Amino acid sequence: MDLIVKNARLPDAPDPIVDIAITAGRIEAIAPEITADAEVVDAGGCLVAPGFVETHIHLDKSCILDRCSSRRGDLEEAIAEVARAKKDFTPEDVYARGRRTIEKAISQGTTHMRTHLEVDPGIGLRGFEGVMQLVADYRWAIDIEVCVFPQEGLTNNPGTAELMVEALQRGAKAVGAAPYTDSDPRGQIDRVFQMARDFDVDIDMHLDFGADPTALDLEYVCTLTERFGWGGRVAIGHVTKLAYVEPERLAEIATRMRDAGVALTVLPSTDLFLMGRDRTFAKTRGVTPAHLLLQQGVNCSLSTNNVLNPFTPFGDCSQLRMANLNANICHAGSAHDMTECFHMVTSRPARLMNLPDYGLEVGKAADFVIIDSPSPRDAVAELSPVLATFKGGRRTLTRERAKLHFPGCGCGR
Repeated sequence: MDLIVKNARLPDAPDPIVDIAITAGRIEAIAPEITADAEVVDAGGCLVAPGFVETHIHLDKSCILDRCSSRRGDLEEAIAEVARAKKDFTPEDVYARGRRTIEKAISQGTTHMRTHLEVDPGIGLRGFEGVMQLVADYRWAIDIEVCVFPQEGLTNNPGTAELMVEALQRGAKAVGAAPYTDSDPRGQIDRVFQMARDFDVDIDMHLDFGADPTALDLEYVCTLTERFGWGGRVAIGHVTKLAYVEPERLAEIATRMRDAGVALTVLPSTDLFLMGRDRTFAKTRGVTPAHLLLQQGVNCSLSTNNVLNPFTPFGDCSQLRMANLNANICHAGSAHDMTECFHMVTSRPARLMNLPDYGLEVGKAADFVIIDSPSPRDAVAELSPVLATFKGGRRTLTRERAKLHFPGCGCGR
């Protein structure tokens, strides 16, 4: 054994205290009172959980607020501002900004990430090249998967399909879409499914962003998922239109997604910031209540999306913050629902990304975090800090607990 984590509480069994033994980067045993000649880390009764999983983030266009304006704060302006800015992106520039964002994610305990990455004739593969270098350079702390997609349209943007194919040939592991920017939304969806089949990769789409639920592309995506046999390999993100459907219809849609094997990622910060811009008062939240879809058997995750750009001018890459924000927005205050918010940034996104080596189980990779909290519910409710992160059994982050310095004491008790 190389390492023993003592006095750990596990997410699904927070009451018993266990030890976790690690050998050659993998979990060898989980049991009370493990003893061996190995390095010892005392978790002190804190929560030990698998690392956080970020399923939907945009490294290539993060940290560009100084290059863009955000006067209206709506989706159309954000797309236009980023389209203008990204013409000047270079691989080195993308690398530098993406590095800043990745290091934030690592500092918050994220060990796995899927970054969505734009390609089109304006940007070419410059963003892809910068991000792929980040993938290689930060493999010691985080596994990053690239999902290539056409933000500015596919069927109406000649040359984009060829660039997506080249990115898939050069290492992108998933293919995405943004059909609401295309002159032929279904044509874009069709082409993306064909690429997924050609390269045997997963699909992760930006879908149904808006407030009018009368027409939903997700229904067509469910149909193609079944036709292509891609159940369990398709995810859709945003889907804010589901925040505007009545409960009976939401239940029907959830059943359709469950049966087709289509997962959902909710982006609480972005969706809350962009939605409701069409109203001058009584503004809507526009965030799909993921916990209601979970009740119908749909796999759901929560994710950051954009960081410090016109789509979302905020962000510290904390997945626990996303879980807490989502609980606030969706009135998810029960112990069960807050615990599910924790699962939507850990085990559920791992399932969405089909990560076979994820989890606190014997034989799995030793990728985990120590959180200053006794349980998932408390971690979400209190935004508990991550005290340590381990990747492959190697420590990648240490954070000291805050100490109060009482007057006259000098002890920091």
